[in-house]
Amino acid sequence: MEKQNFWEELEAHQGEVFYTAKKLPFQYTIRGGEMFVDRRSKSITYATFRTALEKLRADEEHRITGPKSLCCFGAPYVWALITALGLGLSEGE
Repeated sequence: MEKQNFWEELEAHQGEVFYTAKKLPFQYTIRGGEMFVDRRSKSITYATFRTALEKLRADEEHRITGPKSLCCFGAPYVWALITALGLGLSEGE
């Protein structure tokens, strides 16, 4: 999946139920460049997701193993969606 396509993939799955690493259910909607999770009052931005994906791709030593090590705003939700949808984690993307 190319970098610009991850947001389209997220848009395609909005309204579905996903689970955090602690098994908390959540849903989200996307408006423009912001994602609104039903468990949070603040939005998670396109830039936050892009940065998280870049961190994961650059993590050659596999030190990022969960939401806490991702170190970004809304990490539990970002991590859940990246892992559930396989966003940008394959070689050659």
